Amino acid sequence: MLPLGAGSIDDVTLNFSEASLLVLGFVLAIIMFGIALDTKVDDFREVTRLPKAMAVGIAAQFIALPAITFLLTLLLGVGPSIALGMILVACCPPGNISNVLTYRARGNVALSVSMTAISNLLAIFLMPLNIAFWGSLHPEASAVLEAVNLNPLELLGEMALIIAVPFAIGISIAERRPEFAARTQPWVKRFSLIALLVFVLIAFFSNFANFKDHIAIVAVAVFLHDSIALALGYGIASSFRLREYNRRAVTFEVGVRNAGLALGIVFAFFDGLGGMAMVAGWWGIWDIIAGLTLASWWARRPGGREPAAAGAGAG
Repeated sequence: MLPLGAGSIDDVTLNFSEASLLVLGFVLAIIMFGIALDTKVDDFREVTRLPKAMAVGIAAQFIALPAITFLLTLLLGVGPSIALGMILVACCPPGNISNVLTYRARGNVALSVSMTAISNLLAIFLMPLNIAFWGSLHPEASAVLEAVNLNPLELLGEMALIIAVPFAIGISIAERRPEFAARTQPWVKRFSLIALLVFVLIAFFSNFANFKDHIAIVAVAVFLHDSIALALGYGIASSFRLREYNRRAVTFEVGVRNAGLALGIVFAFFDGLGGMAMVAGWWGIWDIIAGLTLASWWARRPGGREPAAAGAGAG
């Protein structure tokens, strides 16, 4: 069992004002809006062009990763709030940074974008079910779910507001006003990523004392969890003999989670529970560092797409 810091992290609550939580919800909606502006209805047809790659990536995200995460929490013996935070992150859809990392790694960007779109759509329904299922199976984290009386239908409604509504609006604009969407999307993406980073940094420094006491256990758990998620993506894609550039896309789609969405859920449904918030907050930072490191290494390795041919390819 990994040792806890001073006091119990399960007794720590990160404090934010109602205004801050409203801002976070707005930022998350903008993130989803930005993803949708870069998505077209035709992207969903990628499932027919690359059915094996798409099926492998989706199954790895919504079945394999939560299951392996559940086993990892038992193996590490972390406290219930950290365990539930890890399960929550694993159940989140990928963020749009996965598309950027895939491009940098010379992976199949079309596959990455399509999988992000489909994953976020499926997450509206599958994420609440996955959290409730795996959280209730955990011998200690289940008590947290019972204490907060998590209602999957209520969480589904939150997902609809944060994901479905801005996603639908963004896709509609992308289809009807493609030139406007193309001009707007880079600015929306930059604003949302910067705003989320600022929020995470504010969360870190305003609760520095709590982070200082428990950051070691959180950092170790997130490092192992993120490494396993990336390895799972590449490993399962390799086992199904996908082409190298498709393996890279699947790797980031499985390994990169929308930690901002996880933070919003922690504050909306779990009152900023310490371990959960810290896992989601630190994941949002470490995930980018690890992803950029891997993508930069892959960019210099053979097997990737040439920049001009970053479209779809056979599975």
